[in-house]
Amino acid sequence: MPSPQSDALRARFLAMAARKAANPEMDLPTMRDMQEALHLETAEPEGVSYAEVSAGGVPALWCQPDGAVPDRVLLYLHGGGFVTNSMHSHRKLAAHVAKAAGVRALVLDYRLAPEHPFPAQLEDAVAAYRWLLAQGLRAEHIATAGDSAGGNLATSVVLKLREEGEPLPAAIVGFSPWYDLECLGKTLDTNAATDVLVQRAELEMLVPMFLGENGSPSDPLANPLRADPTGLPPMFLTAGDHETLQDDAERFAEQATAAGVDVTVEIAPGMQHIYPLMAGRAPEADAVIAGVAAWVRPKLGLG
Repeated sequence: MPSPQSDALRARFLAMAARKAANPEMDLPTMRDMQEALHLETAEPEGVSYAEVSAGGVPALWCQPDGAVPDRVLLYLHGGGFVTNSMHSHRKLAAHVAKAAGVRALVLDYRLAPEHPFPAQLEDAVAAYRWLLAQGLRAEHIATAGDSAGGNLATSVVLKLREEGEPLPAAIVGFSPWYDLECLGKTLDTNAATDVLVQRAELEMLVPMFLGENGSPSDPLANPLRADPTGLPPMFLTAGDHETLQDDAERFAEQATAAGVDVTVEIAPGMQHIYPLMAGRAPEADAVIAGVAAWVRPKLGLG
């Protein structure tokens, strides 16, 4: 059974849904303000400092746990449907993961749609990765990570780097990744009654905002389910079995495994979308973060 602490995220999602229902014409600035408050579900990790930086021209935030290995980095891409949230809303989640792994995290404040449609977000992620390399970091000492839309970016940036012949990072981590821009997943319907945040209608609204006039929901760099995963680094994907995006993670894991990629996938019973946001407050979030940390350390060359 889900822990009592984990219900706080469900309660927040229900409150957000009620606000949207009461204001069906909610404008984007209001929606962004509401989404930004998701950070309140994440406890402030102790022993972490933060520093703002320009990562290849893209605003970003270093999360620096005390005693972290300085030359091992998580490049963290925040969620928010490509149109909301920021490095500030997700700094605590990224810091929890970095602290557990004993490394630094760079949280990217990539450009948002619809003002900046695809591929602006991907371009920013590539620029930040190249900036890390220019700082002297080795590709095999970097992992990409992200949640929801950021989980998509954590994967698609590696696909883009592969396309351009760049050295690939050591690993990819996706928390409730949103891969399926065509909205074909079966759990969009089978989990609709248990997911209190993500529903088909909302995704069908976000997709054109993200892609703009010229993008396609079947573009492999926008929808990794349409990509050839051959040659990708090891992956850790997780989702909750109460969320509509459950089989985004499962389908990608199946395709990547068939292509020879080392994939670990965990489906958490009773959990909502991006349940790791409850880091420091709910045991389910802390458990998956500890699991990710134990998994990623050897990928980054750490004991």
